[in-house]
Amino acid sequence: MTTFVDRVELHVAAGNGGHGCASVHREKFKPLGGPDGGNGGRGGDVILVVDQSVTTLLDYHHSPHRKATNGQPGEGGNRSGKDGQDLVLPVPDGTVVLDGQGNVLADLVGHGTTFVAGQGGRGGLGNAALSSARRKAPGFALLGEPGESRDVVMELKTVADVALVGYPSAGKSSLISVLSAAKPKIADYPFTTLVPNLGVVTAGSTVYTVADVPGLIPGASRGKGLGLEFLRHVERCSVLVHVLDTATLESDRDPLSDLDVIEEELRQYGGLDDRPRLVVLNKIDIPDGQDLADLVRADLEARGYQVFEVSAVARTGLKELSYALAGIVAKARAAKPQEEATRIVIRPKAVDDAGFTVTREDGDLYRVRGEKPERWVRQTDFSNDEAVGYLADRLARLGVEEELMKAGARAGDGVAIGPEENAVVFDWEPTVMAGAEMLGRRGEDHRFDAPRPSAQRRRDRDAERDDAQRAYDDFDPFQ
Repeated sequence: MTTFVDRVELHVAAGNGGHGCASVHREKFKPLGGPDGGNGGRGGDVILVVDQSVTTLLDYHHSPHRKATNGQPGEGGNRSGKDGQDLVLPVPDGTVVLDGQGNVLADLVGHGTTFVAGQGGRGGLGNAALSSARRKAPGFALLGEPGESRDVVMELKTVADVALVGYPSAGKSSLISVLSAAKPKIADYPFTTLVPNLGVVTAGSTVYTVADVPGLIPGASRGKGLGLEFLRHVERCSVLVHVLDTATLESDRDPLSDLDVIEEELRQYGGLDDRPRLVVLNKIDIPDGQDLADLVRADLEARGYQVFEVSAVARTGLKELSYALAGIVAKARAAKPQEEATRIVIRPKAVDDAGFTVTREDGDLYRVRGEKPERWVRQTDFSNDEAVGYLADRLARLGVEEELMKAGARAGDGVAIGPEENAVVFDWEPTVMAGAEMLGRRGEDHRFDAPRPSAQRRRDRDAERDDAQRAYDDFDPFQ
């Protein structure tokens, strides 16, 4: 059974906000108690948090659908609904979060680093919060916003200082087992290692981590073998160590050709040209291995590589290798810019920022996009005329009608608020008056009684076309 997973698709759904409550206080001898509907609770967020005790994405491979709890609706007596509980998902250090198009949303490195994968919806206001000097007893409340739902891809990129790369059965697992306390599976057949192994090495005062990256063969960068799955694990490493087998039983292989093949795969994968390289000639405890190492050492040094001859079985050459790696790692760490404490910068939005745009699309359709108008639409109960009238008043005060006029909109033109796949479309009728004085009885709005101008214009055009057709049919050119 699979015990290591480093790439999953996660479907997250934040909690919905609770609906506001429309209630009127009722008490003996108090016939005009006033509105007392409470606000709805906020929906829970879905939060990814780096946890050092988590090393794999296996849990999300088996359970890819995660949802936070919803906020509770408000109640009468000015009782607000309970907020939904945030869903905290622990992920390994080095997890990269991407959207469906491959864009990086977050790079989670360091214990406690968080990312909000799904934002909970805000709760709707009750009629007590909506009351004002002009609207003393609202007969409606705002709906809770739906929580954010989206699909994200999580990829685990091992956070290590040194990456051991090479052909299968080159001795990488054996090398990491003697350099550190790691206990990987070791056998005499290819592809024994199916998951990256991590080990911690201490050389003098320097402590660093080593990763054994499995499955690199010709074509690995194009998905052949296991290479493409695990090449991402070398991206964060400061040093690349080529482990070359000097005792291979395959007649068409030798250390130099192995090095060329692996280097070509790393080049095609991309982004690793600036990493320092070391070459380890492994298995010199075998007589033929020592002879081959003596033959190729000069060629490797001529290419500019620092070469170490080691034997994981006989434990020879390990001390020199570990100290050389410690020196390169220490140099790489010193070259990194010093991390500073994260500064929290608060950038409040301008008070006079309308925050919306009006664009004309095909025909007589005008689309309104903006955080405020779209949120107000989502929170409106369109089965309540008074709530719709309240929405129209808010849009007018925000300046939407003024912008529609500037864009050339006329009464009866179609107006869509929101994205194309989820928009509210209506025929626009400019508001002459706005406020509670427009309202009749509670739950009614006289703006709904007026005929739709766009429908009337269509009927007039159809009538003119029918009259023209009849005149053409009745025309006799010989009269």
